[in-house]
Amino acid sequence: MLKLQLMTEKDRREAAYIERRRIQEEERKKRLFNPRQRLIGIDTQALQAQIEEKKKKELEVKRNDSIFENELKKADQIAITLEQKQREEQKKLQKEIETFRKNFQKPEDRREFDLNDPNGIKKQLPCRLHDDDPRLGPSSAQKFEGEDLSNEERLKLQKVQIKAWLGQQLIEREQAEKERKMAEDAYKAAVIARDQRAIELDKIEKECRKKLEEATTRYNLALAEQKCNTTMTKKQQTEEDNTAEIYNTLTSDLLELPELLENPDVSQSNMGPGKKIAYLYKGMSEEEKLQIRREQISQIEEARKKKEMEARMQREFEAYINGTQQTIHLMNLELKRKHREELKKIADENLRLAEEQKSRKKFLNTIVYVNRATEDYFDQFNKSSR
Repeated sequence: MLKLQLMTEKDRREAAYIERRRIQEEERKKRLFNPRQRLIGIDTQALQAQIEEKKKKELEVKRNDSIFENELKKADQIAITLEQKQREEQKKLQKEIETFRKNFQKPEDRREFDLNDPNGIKKQLPCRLHDDDPRLGPSSAQKFEGEDLSNEERLKLQKVQIKAWLGQQLIEREQAEKERKMAEDAYKAAVIARDQRAIELDKIEKECRKKLEEATTRYNLALAEQKCNTTMTKKQQTEEDNTAEIYNTLTSDLLELPELLENPDVSQSNMGPGKKIAYLYKGMSEEEKLQIRREQISQIEEARKKKEMEARMQREFEAYINGTQQTIHLMNLELKRKHREELKKIADENLRLAEEQKSRKKFLNTIVYVNRATEDYFDQFNKSSR
């Protein structure tokens, strides 16, 4: 007899759990292994459909709004037209009413117009036309004792009197104006006469001043001429005295006898050893002239020696400069040679390094990097969601 084992509730739950996990794993694989779904993560078609539907709804709403706005504008236009027509009809009716009232309902045609007539008082006669008005009775209270009945005549007389007074005032004013003008004319004449007198006095003063200046000028010219004559006389006298003195000096016996010359020590000044008295000094002696000549020759010799020394120092300085420049040139040549040697060493080192790099690269490509990955290596990935 076969023994069949029945599935319990626990087994069913485990089987359902396993099946649910298997389904979830399959869905997870589909989601992960699908690049588009993994990157986007949502259904773009459904979203696009929703967007299209939303756009259609918006267009429908806009179309309905546009229709409603057009209908509303039409209704507003109709309402405005009706309102305008109603106002015109009311205006026309009001105008007809006013015309009827003006033609057939005049105020003066009313029964009570005499009570409301604005010109009623103007149309009535005054209470008192004149003093002998028969309507004035004792009870009229229009005529009393002591009343000024000659008011009009009195006013006329007053006007005549005022007119006479005004005429008299005008005459007096004209007379005063004439007197004032006469006084002004007299004052102007006096001022003009005074100004003319002042002009005449000024003219006389100018003439006197001119004559005085002319006299002063003549006097100054006379003084200048006198001074010039005096100066010329003095100058001529001085020249004559000088000529006489020169003549006497030239014709004197002192110039012919050398032994009679004055002592040179007499011209020595007390102000210093080299100072001379000008009016006693008669010139240098031969010894002094020789001394000055020797001094000049000595100065010339010193100047020549000084120039020779300067020339020698200049030559030495130029020789020093040339030697320095030559030394600098040699040093530059040495530096250039060393620089070339350093460049050569660097080039040799670079060649050596290039050879080493080339050999290392060859070693890596031929020995180290020979085991390349195949397709089997990459196929082992993406087999599970974990």
